[in-house]
Amino acid sequence: GTLWLGMTGGAWVVRALGGALVLYALSGLLLPTLRVGARAEPWIAPLCGLLTGLITSATGVFVIPAVPYLQALGLSKDELVQALGLSFTVSTLALAAGLLWRGALGGDELSASLLALAPALLGMWLGQWLRQRISAVLFKRVFFVGLGVLGGHLLISG
Repeated sequence: GTLWLGMTGGAWVVRALGGALVLYALSGLLLPTLRVGARAEPWIAPLCGLLTGLITSATGVFVIPAVPYLQALGLSKDELVQALGLSFTVSTLALAAGLLWRGALGGDELSASLLALAPALLGMWLGQWLRQRISAVLFKRVFFVGLGVLGGHLLISG
């Protein structure tokens, strides 16, 4: 994605992603869950990875289509959170490598990222604590509302 898009997606890409997140959140809240069968996984997984990489390189957000794909696998709540964590970690490292390769990741950006780790780790700990105390239905609802809010923010701020 870094090679193809050149890290210059622009505001239209961010707004398009925001719209996609809002639509995905609404579908998750209002429609039945999609499922990916075991026979389709071998060809859908690489396609999903490629599309997620392209979208991430343009926007810096690695939710679409990785999250819908992982949800469609029918994982348990804890398995889904683990899969999302792995996906987000790999996507973050790939994005950082792309930014570094393009010369867009210097000392100031690295310092800011390191400072952001403390609240991010605190948020992960609080999320894990909360996940163990709420039902799967409420977890799903909060998840989709959060994605909808993120998508709305991207639509507005672009």
